[in-house]
Amino acid sequence: MGEQLILAVETSCDETSAAVLRGTRELLGHVILSQDVHALYGGVVPEIASRQHLAAIDDVVAGTLREAGVELGDIDIVAATAGPGLIGALLVGVTYAKSLAWSLAKPFVAVHHMEAHLFAAELEHAGAHPPFVGLLVSGGHTLLLWVPEWGRYELLGETRDDAAGESFDKVAKILGLGYPGGPVIQKIAAEGDPNAFAFPRPMLARNQAPGDDDYYTFSFSGLKTSVLTRVRELQANGTLEARRADVAASFQAAVVDVLTSKLIRAVREKECPRVVLGGGVAASRALRDSIAANLAPDGELFAPSIRLATDNAAMIARAAAYHFAKGDVAGLDVTARADLPFPGLVRRGVASAC
Repeated sequence: MGEQLILAVETSCDETSAAVLRGTRELLGHVILSQDVHALYGGVVPEIASRQHLAAIDDVVAGTLREAGVELGDIDIVAATAGPGLIGALLVGVTYAKSLAWSLAKPFVAVHHMEAHLFAAELEHAGAHPPFVGLLVSGGHTLLLWVPEWGRYELLGETRDDAAGESFDKVAKILGLGYPGGPVIQKIAAEGDPNAFAFPRPMLARNQAPGDDDYYTFSFSGLKTSVLTRVRELQANGTLEARRADVAASFQAAVVDVLTSKLIRAVREKECPRVVLGGGVAASRALRDSIAANLAPDGELFAPSIRLATDNAAMIARAAAYHFAKGDVAGLDVTARADLPFPGLVRRGVASAC
């Protein structure tokens, strides 16, 4: 008997995606359809996202099966993102996948979206396996984790307010750069001076110690406010257009500095110079370069390609393969949850084992 074929769907936000994975790493087919319509509104509109998923999911799955060269009847396992995310969008994928599983008489696996982001890099890098320090940075989440093994996740720190990706979106809007914020800020920041403005590094101080509550904690709301204040000053004196790239570069440098500094703290505490990045902000070249430079010369950084850093079904399939092997099969009465708990997550206290 050959390795099992997994069909996974992802509809947690504004990408409709499907993937066919053989075993744990052989990606046969993968389609991601982004909903560009949200750029008109400066952010994702939940109702529109749900309707777009409904309109696209049949074609996305059919296209994925064609790319994979398999028939629906060949599928052994069906999986879907069950949360967290936009509840209406999640329900489209979960309902569709459960219906397929029922009609095919195949097992259904419900996947946690953020855990799947940890598996994304492993699809492309065989060495991206535990133990490692994980940094998940997306539009809705900023999580710093210690991962001694798959399924065991120690939460070191998270954001108290805006997620890293959310702060990029908000600052891009302040600067009139459009949506989504990460790619446009990265592009314009390349033309600016990252030292032009001394924006704050929230929750980052030299006198912090490992036992402090804020040692690994993130906060980006104050940074956003600082950018807004400076932009209004530049608008008032008519110099915003000339300094927009400098603002973007200085803001990006502040976010990258905070993320990198907190991450390196974890690397040193756990005595494990192996890092796995995940989430949309993991596509940031500035973030990758900063982490790689601070890990050198003995550290290892594993980051997914841009395609697998953003929301996608390939990572859902990979996470489903892990859970199915453990016997984690969901009943067809399972439903989506916008606030789905991270499986296997515990607070600080797990011993290092690198």
